[in-house]
Amino acid sequence: MLAVRSCATLSEAAGILSGDRQAVLIGGGTLVMRDVNEGKLTEGTLLRVTDPAFRRIDAGGGRIELGGGVTMGQILATRELAFLHAPARAIGGPAVRNMASVGGNLFASAPYGDFAVALLALDAQVVVQSGFGSGRATPLEEFLSARERMGTALVATIQIPRPASPGDFHFRKISRVKPKGISVLSIAAHLPLAGGRVSQARVAYGAMAPTPIRARGVERALEGKALDAAAIAAAKQAALEGCRPATDAIASEWYRREVLPVHLGRLLAGEPR
Repeated sequence: MLAVRSCATLSEAAGILSGDRQAVLIGGGTLVMRDVNEGKLTEGTLLRVTDPAFRRIDAGGGRIELGGGVTMGQILATRELAFLHAPARAIGGPAVRNMASVGGNLFASAPYGDFAVALLALDAQVVVQSGFGSGRATPLEEFLSARERMGTALVATIQIPRPASPGDFHFRKISRVKPKGISVLSIAAHLPLAGGRVSQARVAYGAMAPTPIRARGVERALEGKALDAAAIAAAKQAALEGCRPATDAIASEWYRREVLPVHLGRLLAGEPR
């Protein structure tokens, strides 16, 4: 039997989660309620958090902070977050975006989790709330690698360094059904330029491994290079390094491997979607 409980603070919710293995947090509900409706989740306690901090956006400085419960709809309504509008818009249709949370997206299994791909390319950090207070900020890449071992972690905030130039950030979701199909794959790239050359490149993929991953081979191919045809060709050659795509109802492993270099090259060349 399922029970529903509301928590007034993040620490209250985190305390319950740490002491009750059958307690599950409802962020926006797009993942949890699907499991409930499909009969996969039938026992335990569903936790709602009413703490305003959980849905707070602080976008005024060089470091942006998003509460774990911030929705894609909130992001799309915030002008200061325009560089994140493309990945937020990639999450389902309007009804889903009004519910789907940033924190929940970090737990979405491939081929979902496109927003997490964008955050990974932007060098985001995650603060997990415990029953005794907020934890340290953890790089998102580290968080994702430990995600399956974390159990019922409560993502309190996500911290994102604001890109010096929004035009340095690129995002592309490839799907067969338009405009809101599930991803074949997604690509995000933050490619700051210094003296006309790429500096501190960060490129990430979705649906090319069980969790979003960094494309380190592509980053090495682009680092210190002008973003010209030669650099793009080198990046495409390195595109599949570290990839472990799955075969599912959306696409086969073979197809994902075949189309990734093509779409990476188009993103880097600035071609329209």
